[in-house]
Amino acid sequence: MTINNRLNGRRIIVFGSATGIGAATVKRLAEEGARVCAADINIEGATKVAQEAGGETFAVHVDISDEASVQKATEDAVSRFGGLDGAHINAADLRVIMEDSDALSIDLSIFDRTVAVNLRGHLLCTRAVLPHLTKSGKGAIVYTSSGSAHGAEPVRPCYAMTKAGVNALMRHVAARWGKEGVTANVLAPGFTVTGEMKKQMEANAEEATKWAQHFMSRTPHTRLGESEDHAAVVALLLSDDGRWINGAIVDVNGGSLMRA
Repeated sequence: MTINNRLNGRRIIVFGSATGIGAATVKRLAEEGARVCAADINIEGATKVAQEAGGETFAVHVDISDEASVQKATEDAVSRFGGLDGAHINAADLRVIMEDSDALSIDLSIFDRTVAVNLRGHLLCTRAVLPHLTKSGKGAIVYTSSGSAHGAEPVRPCYAMTKAGVNALMRHVAARWGKEGVTANVLAPGFTVTGEMKKQMEANAEEATKWAQHFMSRTPHTRLGESEDHAAVVALLLSDDGRWINGAIVDVNGGSLMRA
């Protein structure tokens, strides 16, 4: 893969950057010449990612469910870079997904936490970055949603509902601020084998094989998705190559949605 400099000098903040898709995106953006702020509640992980990405990449702490924290992280990025050209809003509380059962048995505290991060948090990030993106003249936001927002499964209703809400937020931003030079789009990943998941699979090879076989049976492709697949799409949407894409949900899933 040849990396070009199409993001050279672009000033971008990534909310949710310590692991998985966010970490891969920080590194891809830096490789393409962007100046990147890696924001995450896990500041140690974000700092490590920033160091690995190199270039003009630095890490800040953020809790996207807290307005003051989001504003502080955004202000740190703007102060460091002199403005913002793009944002990837990718954060999620992955701990609660395992407890997201079904509509009858779900503990409402799980629902409330999921909404606090996946909906309220994404709105807070949007409110923080938009004033700076409109000044840029080439501002772009990419939200991470999920195929579950328009698919169907018997579990994780809170996750799916909030991801559908992220899609609606994206369309609002695209419609309201498109005339001011801001594009907004959604990355909707399918099942993705992150680096963290690979480590878990190595620890339990038998269970990992079952999972891989299950998802491969639903994917009309030769392999499962990886974080870098999504990072490549985010880089496109934040670049001039993606300027004519606005209000779109980009499904990156190897075709698995066709089998849903």
